[in-house]
Amino acid sequence: MRVLFCGDIVGRSGRDVVLAEVPRLRRELGLDFVVVNGENAAAGFGVTAKICQELHAAGVDCITGGNHSWDQKEVIPYIAQDKRLLRPINFPPGTPGWGSNVYETVKRQKVLVINVMCRLFMDALDDPFRAIDAELAKHRLKGTADFILIDMHGEASSEKQSLGHHVDGRVSAIVGTHSHVPTADTWVMPGGTAYQTDAGMCGDYDSVIGMKKDVAVARFIKKMPGERLSPAEGAATLCGALIETDDRTGLAKWIEPVRLGGRLASTDLARLKIG
Repeated sequence: MRVLFCGDIVGRSGRDVVLAEVPRLRRELGLDFVVVNGENAAAGFGVTAKICQELHAAGVDCITGGNHSWDQKEVIPYIAQDKRLLRPINFPPGTPGWGSNVYETVKRQKVLVINVMCRLFMDALDDPFRAIDAELAKHRLKGTADFILIDMHGEASSEKQSLGHHVDGRVSAIVGTHSHVPTADTWVMPGGTAYQTDAGMCGDYDSVIGMKKDVAVARFIKKMPGERLSPAEGAATLCGALIETDDRTGLAKWIEPVRLGGRLASTDLARLKIG
């Protein structure tokens, strides 16, 4: 299988590049499934029903969340209706929505997506390691799922790497979000799980993690309340990772970064095309 995972969408420019590129990437790269993190899609804070519907229409199969999942209050009733929109699985019991779900591709292959949030320098949620273990006790590769993907939304690279080693060999891929900066550690771990500490963001990189740079810089210099942060509006880069698995095992054959448009160097898609 071929699955594309895209990092945090930040604001309108991030949405625009995803909406423009995902249909083309599905065709040119022979994608079976597309996941994006959408927790900053609505003006940098949360996601709305309308944005979810636009992303689904463009070919996004699943939208994951994180610490900004509830910033747009209208999403609370909506998330209970759309199983293609996830929030971290380790929120307390009774939280609206789902932290994981199994989806079926057009080829009738099963894809399990798990959305989890880390705890170091983040909100005090339930243990992400135990939450993942509980979910993986219900599912296994080439049993209930042909592909298992974890979006680990977290701040600390040490915690993310620990999660990666913890699930190595049990999932197809585990890729990080939240830092909005793509890391250079795409690799297949010894047990066959594809890994990247952070996929980066889909947004304008002439910014401070997607927000207008002047306002963000001023906050560090003046240490005083000022203008509210808002997304940078320049040309955006789509940042993500493409994973291909062995259909016999569900484990990764390879993982490659995908970066298109905007200010970062773009990936040569020709070498990633099938055939």
